[in-house]
Amino acid sequence: MRLIKLSALILLLPFLLQGQWQKIADGLYLGRFTSPEMKAAKASKITIVKINPGKFQFKLLSVSQLNHRPLTARQWAKRYRLIAVTNAGMFATDFKTHVGYMKNFEHINNSQINHYRSVAAFNPYDSDKFPFMIFDLERISFDQILKDYQCLIQNLRLIRKPRENRWKPQSRRWSEAALGQDKNGNVLLIFSRAPHSMYEFNNILLSLPIDLVCAQHLEGGPEASLFFKYGDVELRLMGSYETGFNENDGNTQFWPLPNVLGVTQK
Repeated sequence: MRLIKLSALILLLPFLLQGQWQKIADGLYLGRFTSPEMKAAKASKITIVKINPGKFQFKLLSVSQLNHRPLTARQWAKRYRLIAVTNAGMFATDFKTHVGYMKNFEHINNSQINHYRSVAAFNPYDSDKFPFMIFDLERISFDQILKDYQCLIQNLRLIRKPRENRWKPQSRRWSEAALGQDKNGNVLLIFSRAPHSMYEFNNILLSLPIDLVCAQHLEGGPEASLFFKYGDVELRLMGSYETGFNENDGNTQFWPLPNVLGVTQK
């Protein structure tokens, strides 16, 4: 994994040691927490960017709409002036189509609703709706979400509201990029270089002092990505290990992504 650049490392050192939130800007925080399952690993930290969606704007970008080649998280950020970029979710072998339903305003990347039970929705039609929400489909119909929000991403669920681990123990492990939401409605961009089973990972997240209430899987293995740059603080985090695909910790480069979730200031 690439290191945080030196100026950012000096700035972040106190909170890296304490595992606490550091305020980067109003409504924007960074947290680094040690995985109890991977204490001896070099990449044992779970990194979380906490964002108040009332103060920052979320954007869904895809090559199917923008008509250019897939870009790395850092390239997406530079090209579209984003302060944070992570995976929008898993994609099909055409390297374009999201595996679940995905809609960005009038552009529909994938119109097929699959069996995944988690939907991230933002850019509501009405200002009285919360600006960003992760929904469980047992609690609300897909049609209602479509009526209320202009941007939707359907992904594999990790944690169901309120705080229920939906995975069973398994042997498969991978680096993980995930999307969560806390009890106050803050959006959490979650990244772990160290590989976990999702059952273990969910339990770790639920044990952390982050007030997590729900989460969905975005991507695993070397394609899992989180880029963040605000002022002097820059993070370039990419995954590596994935059981049955890339069983090593050797990846040091961002992989290109066709669909990303980005963040800008309002």
